[in-house]
Amino acid sequence: MRYYIIAGEASGDLHASNLIRAIRKEDPSSQFRCWGGNLMKQAGGALVKHYRDLAYMGFMEVVTHLPVILSNLRFCKQDILQYHPDVVILVDYPGFNLRIAKYARSIGLKVFYYISPQLWAWKSGRVKILKTNVERMFVILPFEKDFYAQYHYYVDFVGHPLLDVLNDSLELADRNTFLKQNNLDNRPIIAALPGSRTMEVAKMLKIMLRMVPLFPTYQIVIAEAPSLATGFYASLIKDHSVGFVRDQTYALLKHSVAAMVTSGTATLETALMNVPQVVCYRGNPISYLIALQLVHVRYISLVNLIMDAPLVQELLQNDLNSRNLYEALSLLLTSESSDRIRSGYHVLRSKLGWEGASERTAKLMVQYLTKNQV
Repeated sequence: MRYYIIAGEASGDLHASNLIRAIRKEDPSSQFRCWGGNLMKQAGGALVKHYRDLAYMGFMEVVTHLPVILSNLRFCKQDILQYHPDVVILVDYPGFNLRIAKYARSIGLKVFYYISPQLWAWKSGRVKILKTNVERMFVILPFEKDFYAQYHYYVDFVGHPLLDVLNDSLELADRNTFLKQNNLDNRPIIAALPGSRTMEVAKMLKIMLRMVPLFPTYQIVIAEAPSLATGFYASLIKDHSVGFVRDQTYALLKHSVAAMVTSGTATLETALMNVPQVVCYRGNPISYLIALQLVHVRYISLVNLIMDAPLVQELLQNDLNSRNLYEALSLLLTSESSDRIRSGYHVLRSKLGWEGASERTAKLMVQYLTKNQV
């Protein structure tokens, strides 16, 4: 069968790549055409457009880039029509993918959605769009099945794919090898995960780098996003003495004692790697004010959302400043705080279901397609 898969950011590229591999086992004759990244290409997908050309976050950022977004939408629709797949598989990225779902359905194509848009946080009215245009939804957070059931929309909970990805991290290099490979010294590591989008990284690193002189007995090491050039980071560092790793985020977390993490999937990755963290977020002021009127959740990080409690500290917008970040990091480096957080992480992991999400999803998808059970 022919599959058309759309992922719009780094985490979607990761999970979609594992889904492609799993589908190929279930459907050996499968062919894939993709919007995503290098991982999906390596998994065997014919890459149409890279997510680095798609990732715009925030209301004002979207408005600014609206002509490009509309152009991408038109091109995507034309490409789907020409390829005419057996199914279009959408991976998160709702602003773009919900529009594609409506189009694909209008031309008679089957539509699956893997990794639900966070409609439970805002715009729950869009559930109607999903019910109308998406035959099957495969969700990865434990509370999402009950959320959709309120709207009489019955979805498959498949478990979180990060459990599989992080299980592979058990084979990562030991600390001495990791330090040597990345020209790091022997001081304890504080990881800095500033995000994956250009504007996001520039904004978050500016704040995170202020911690370098405040923690001289630690080394702060930055996880570079694979979609951004190393030279981009060098232009932001200036006189700060920090370390860098590329394509080694899980190894970095494995050997870190604490982390500063930009809100997103990385907060959950950090938790599953058992690293105490402070969650950071600062967006465009206008975008943030608009979001406050629309978002209906108490927390911004996936960790706290899943736990339904403030397990990790969140520093948002004006609260994200040097003083607060210093105090939050200092607290993380105490045994009492780190032990409390790690104990909570153990509960978190149990809430996420079980390993094998990619394989489980692939089996269900192929089953629905071949047995016409959609």
